[in-house]
Amino acid sequence: MTSPSAGQPQPFQTGAQAVPTGMAGPEQKARLLSRVIDTLTTGSGLAEVVQAVAGLVTESTNTDVCFVHLLDEDGHKLRLMGATPPFDELAGTVELAMGEGVSGWVAAHGEPVIITDDKRADPRYRYIPSLRGEEFVSMASVPITTGGGSRVGVFNVHTRTRREFTEPDMELLRSVAALVAGAIENTRLHQRLADREEALEHFAERMVELQESERRRLAGEVHDGISQRIVGLSFHLSAAADAVATAPQFAAEQIASAQHLADAALEETRLAIAGLRPPVLDDLGLAASIESLARSVPSEEVTIHVDAAPCELAEHLETAIYRIAQEALQNIVKHAGAQRAEVRLRQTDSSAVLDVSDDGQGFDPAALPTGGGRPVGYGLSGMRERAELIGARLEIDAERGQGTRLTLTVPRNGGSRT
Repeated sequence: MTSPSAGQPQPFQTGAQAVPTGMAGPEQKARLLSRVIDTLTTGSGLAEVVQAVAGLVTESTNTDVCFVHLLDEDGHKLRLMGATPPFDELAGTVELAMGEGVSGWVAAHGEPVIITDDKRADPRYRYIPSLRGEEFVSMASVPITTGGGSRVGVFNVHTRTRREFTEPDMELLRSVAALVAGAIENTRLHQRLADREEALEHFAERMVELQESERRRLAGEVHDGISQRIVGLSFHLSAAADAVATAPQFAAEQIASAQHLADAALEETRLAIAGLRPPVLDDLGLAASIESLARSVPSEEVTIHVDAAPCELAEHLETAIYRIAQEALQNIVKHAGAQRAEVRLRQTDSSAVLDVSDDGQGFDPAALPTGGGRPVGYGLSGMRERAELIGARLEIDAERGQGTRLTLTVPRNGGSRT
């Protein structure tokens, strides 16, 4: 291994005159990998597996501590998910951005790093008090990468005494990392499938609830409103029929009353249907309907700017977008304390995108009550359910004092009908 140039970050070893200490012969490597495979196939959860592997690594590599940092689903942050005692209690509490610290550098570049001594002199090193880096002299860090090249996380091992990590040592760590990467990938796939199945079950239950709710609403409106007006209409027409020959003036009055009831029944019928699909969508189309919706918002304090392009979508997708825009604007009027709001609707080759933003007081999503691990305040639950039922993605970007932005991305060719 060549010596690093002064002042230049190196993917491999730093430090001089290290004392070589081999940590894994062929037999030891085979035993370690076998034990890792046994651990990975126990059927335990991800946290338990990572924790167990960290212990195996330190035991088999003659190191003092092992930290396992995994990338989040978005690939933007590393989170400590496993470590040997006493650091195991910190699992889930330490985070690094991609590129931050030695671990972040390894995750970003996909290359290992060895530091033999004087970690603080390495420009990539970041001191984290809770991990007590001052107690350890040497370290080796390797990327956890799947066979397909996807980066999953980083393995770090540390020693309290000065130690030179050899190429066979690094090869052993890379082999363990490759096994763990596959297990993590499989575990996350299974978890996503399980989450999807649970979500589908919830959606099915919610669909039945919504259908029953709509049936009850329509039944109530028909019984309490439309049917009563039709009964009255029948009485007036019967009275008119009986009186048309003997009391034409009275018959005319009854016919006028019947006409009034017929008009009222027709209006109530239109309102009942509007509860299922706003008529304005059929009359104007989605873009113009959203513009009309913004003009109808009852607020003199909020100026709403709309930039909506025509979109070619199925009717059930249009209805969902319209209802989510309606709920978002109502939230702005009721809760945001905003002076200005913007609504944008655009269409790409594969999706329609709705953006609703405001300059109001914002909110902390973490402070809202949750359901299923997600915030449900300000009508978010209903909007998320509508989005998920049509296969769309709803993102909320909010921060106290910084306003709120809602982004709905709807696949043009997908989604289940609500």
